[in-house]
Amino acid sequence: MCGVVAVIGKQNASQLVVEGLKKLEYRGYDSAGIAAAYNGTLQLVKSEGKLVNLINKLKKEFNDKLYFKASIAIGHTRWATHGNISVENAHPLTSENKVAVVHNGIIENYEAIKNKLIAEGYTFRSQTDTEVLPHLFMKYIRSGNNLLQAGRLVLRDIKGAFAFVAMSLDFPNELFISRNSSPLAIGLGEKSNFIGSDAHSINHLTQRVMYLEDGDHALIKSEDVNVFNANDEEVNRKIINIKAEIGLITKGGYRHFMEKEIFEQPSVIPQTISTFIKNQSEINIDLNKLGFKHKNTLLITAAGTSYYAAMVGKYWIEHIADLPVIIDLASEYRYRKPSVFGQSAMLVISQSGESLDTLMALRHGKKLGLSTNAIVNVEDSTIDREVDYSLYTRVGAEIGVASTKSFTSQLIILFIMAVALGKKFNNLKTNHIKNICAYIHALPGALAQMLNMENKIKFISQNIKNAKSIIFLGRGLLYPLALEGALKLKEISYIHAEGFAAGEMKHGPIALIEDEVPVIMFLVSDGNEDKAISNLQEAHSRGAKIILIADKNCIEKAIFAHFKIEIPNFQDDFKSLLSPFLMAIPAQLLAYHIANERGTDVDQPRNLAKSVTVE
Repeated sequence: MCGVVAVIGKQNASQLVVEGLKKLEYRGYDSAGIAAAYNGTLQLVKSEGKLVNLINKLKKEFNDKLYFKASIAIGHTRWATHGNISVENAHPLTSENKVAVVHNGIIENYEAIKNKLIAEGYTFRSQTDTEVLPHLFMKYIRSGNNLLQAGRLVLRDIKGAFAFVAMSLDFPNELFISRNSSPLAIGLGEKSNFIGSDAHSINHLTQRVMYLEDGDHALIKSEDVNVFNANDEEVNRKIINIKAEIGLITKGGYRHFMEKEIFEQPSVIPQTISTFIKNQSEINIDLNKLGFKHKNTLLITAAGTSYYAAMVGKYWIEHIADLPVIIDLASEYRYRKPSVFGQSAMLVISQSGESLDTLMALRHGKKLGLSTNAIVNVEDSTIDREVDYSLYTRVGAEIGVASTKSFTSQLIILFIMAVALGKKFNNLKTNHIKNICAYIHALPGALAQMLNMENKIKFISQNIKNAKSIIFLGRGLLYPLALEGALKLKEISYIHAEGFAAGEMKHGPIALIEDEVPVIMFLVSDGNEDKAISNLQEAHSRGAKIILIADKNCIEKAIFAHFKIEIPNFQDDFKSLLSPFLMAIPAQLLAYHIANERGTDVDQPRNLAKSVTVE
């Protein structure tokens, strides 16, 4: 998604804004810009592409000083929605060189507003929905309103999901901000204040942060912050002390954040485990808070990688706890008039805690009377604040757009939840739980073993990097891994990839098989491996290049495979259930190395954002 940063009350405000924008680069963007008020003029610099282009432009325009003088500045990294990638469409957007606005989200009724403003004599220079905002502010300020009054009139005119910051030369010591469904944080300083899309963007400036709630707006001065709700009533929002994480925006010697985050998994997954398993086998999940006083159907909603984690969770919860689970794409849930018959609890999964489609699904579930819960990585995110109960993955900031450590940590929580529900509803015995917890504690070591196979995976990547299309297959618990593997690959390498249930091969996908098409199968000895190997043999006989990621037994049976990656020997009775953890690593490494071989932007792939805050 787009990123917003604003600073008021610091003489080097423009420099601090650029530093904040650097911390938002992980979200993905295609242009950037900054505006500042100084000596009665609006100074504006924008550029296409990466932030370094903006910095170089600033350098050139201000005689190598990098930044212009100003005690108030706003900045933005844009991900194109309305209008193509261009300097004209980059933010900040302005009106008559007196008002500037940066904006995340979408103004849904912008066309009607734009037509009306054009009829009133306002000129539009961009193709964006955002440009209606500075013109509306200009219109209402010209009518005699102060910045707060003008902002309130603007809010009455617009509809949509948005977060924006506005500044005006007529009020050079004030900022007007507002949010509706899109996140916005206020950082509190000494005779200075800061605005950011998230706390991470301003945690180098302050550790005291408050979050606006939906419908809130605020007038920000260097020494005052006045927050108002949708009824224009002044309100106090909770001030949270945040801690800047050391090394948060460094790659730690790795080439990419994604590579770093893949290799962090053996060291951060124990943090997730220790949160939910105490004293080796005591599960620390409150099932009553989750909404499970009785045995009812669980609804899980999520998007992207989190949705595939939910699919794995469905297998585990139904297998271990004998509890029915419905999974729903967050983007579809509230639009299909879902029935909640037999349901008591809803679980949403989101790495960022800000995914708008997941947030809106959550709110719809709440309206329908469900107990609401979340698996999130970011505490105090919007989803975290709105649910009844949160389960935190605690794996640290994930900067790479393609989710890696968040996926495996979500799986950890879902598996432990399945065990807790199994104990409550399916008479899972204490000794059995102790054995299961021992296997969970062994997982970080097993993941480390998988990472030791990197050179082999890199070699395979070099052999298939030029493929035009790649097929992923899996059965049972590993079918979602096939979907996730395909998603990872297409996200960062731009190779067309699809995941299928192996049993569906003859129902259509086999038509895609031709000479040299890579077919990657995840396989484990679960009693159904012979059928899966038969599916693989059919692909082989039609010229496919077979890559098998499997246990030793399956690899010995599928001697025809061109490349083989053997997962570590794990406890036989839990090898099948825990195999998604082991398979996730080669899926991630394959995608990473293929993308790296092809020279794509691994951490910030085209057209993608880390947190999707528009529907």
